[in-house]
Amino acid sequence: MLKIIIALGLILLAIGGGVAYQKTQTEPMVLATSYVFEQQRALAPFTLADQYGNAFDNQSLQGKWSLFFIGYTACPDVCPTTLNKLAAAYPQLQKIAKNIQVVFVSADPKRDTQAKRLDYINFFNQDFIAVTAQHADLFPFSRDLGFVYAMVGDGSDYQVDHSASYVLVSPRVEKIAVFKPKPQPGQLAQILNAELIADFEQIVKSWQ
Repeated sequence: MLKIIIALGLILLAIGGGVAYQKTQTEPMVLATSYVFEQQRALAPFTLADQYGNAFDNQSLQGKWSLFFIGYTACPDVCPTTLNKLAAAYPQLQKIAKNIQVVFVSADPKRDTQAKRLDYINFFNQDFIAVTAQHADLFPFSRDLGFVYAMVGDGSDYQVDHSASYVLVSPRVEKIAVFKPKPQPGQLAQILNAELIADFEQIVKSWQ
């Protein structure tokens, strides 16, 4: 009888431990600046070109965490501010996931030539990637990520209105989360680096 009682006790202990473990694993993340998609959908096939003229496609994302941001090199405020912030956050993001890559998507292929994108992105961080394509390919790709952009103005001095969020793609090439800027009174809406890093760490740990 004593053996039966001990056996039952061990079984109950194992069940209890399993329930506790499951609760730990399924606890919702507390995210400060991001939203994780319930349905993580694979990106549609695409082909862009990076700052070295090499093809950048779905295969370029395999096995890597990819953080995307859209803009253009003539952007007067949002883009340089964002890339400066991402350059500052990059070492911490790498500590969380060594295989992270930051990808700047130019929504201005007419003016943002390969040479201009190379000079521009190298100013912020030589590890970053700067890609673009003609609008016929760029528009469906950006829309697939959830970005929007539009040319504003006439002549050669037009500006480009564009999203200011970041989109995170998993090593399985699935769109997993979006980081959204918060309004700042009298300032540009920004994604705070501390919140970006904290959210990124939670997302990566949860995904693994």
